[in-house]
Amino acid sequence: MDAWKDGEYYRADELTISPYDHGFLYGLGFFETFRTYDGKVFLLEEHWSRLSRALADFRITMPFDQKTIMEAVKVLTTMNNEEDGYFRLNISAGVHDIGLQPNSYDKPTVILFRKPLHTVPRGTEKSAVWLETVRNSPESGTRHKSHHYANNIHARFEVASLASLEGIFLTSDGFVAEGITSNLFWVKNGKLFTPSLETGILAGITRDWIIKNSPIVVEEGLFKQDALNEADEVFITNAVQEIVPIKDISEKHYLGNQGPVYATLHEMYVKCIQKEG
Repeated sequence: MDAWKDGEYYRADELTISPYDHGFLYGLGFFETFRTYDGKVFLLEEHWSRLSRALADFRITMPFDQKTIMEAVKVLTTMNNEEDGYFRLNISAGVHDIGLQPNSYDKPTVILFRKPLHTVPRGTEKSAVWLETVRNSPESGTRHKSHHYANNIHARFEVASLASLEGIFLTSDGFVAEGITSNLFWVKNGKLFTPSLETGILAGITRDWIIKNSPIVVEEGLFKQDALNEADEVFITNAVQEIVPIKDISEKHYLGNQGPVYATLHEMYVKCIQKEG
């Protein structure tokens, strides 16, 4: 089985949604992506809270509780030989007529997708490039993890393979923002930095974990491109890839997986996963 939709399990070729779903018509939908570790979701409460804030902002009622979704994760894992997977929990606004009539969405389409989890050894380095595509501004006061993904897709066209390369956005004002699929950190003279949410970036779950747990105070701010050109270490974060060291951006080289701050944080992150498991 590949997916769970509104209480039922489906294979990929069986799964459908209505063309009148406002997630299709107007791009109104939100999602969380996460992986399992021995069948369990790491930082589940944080993922659920972020999704709940997005749904509340756009008046979408979630008809299923966390327990129901986690049971679906468990069943999909069992149906796939107990192998850990890559999951996407997707809430699309639901079926309505053409037009912007609804004041709220009470019957969304809820789908939990699963696909095989392709992992690489921890510590595997990536390269990065500066993107020509400018990071767009959020649809509301906060950037949600939403169906409005055209900006990321346009940037993806600039990168040959996200498996080995990340693209880094700048804002329209020239401030460092985030990666196509990640948040961004860097180290200079033992100090740790990351772009502020004021740049319009996503409040990443792994990003938040680092800010809360780092033994080094993380300075959030508005930084120009030169800040990374002068850095000693650079790494990116997301819930599926964890913490990934960057070895170079264009022609600028960094410590990569030999960076002491990266190594300390990733070791702490793995221990936290093991503790929760």
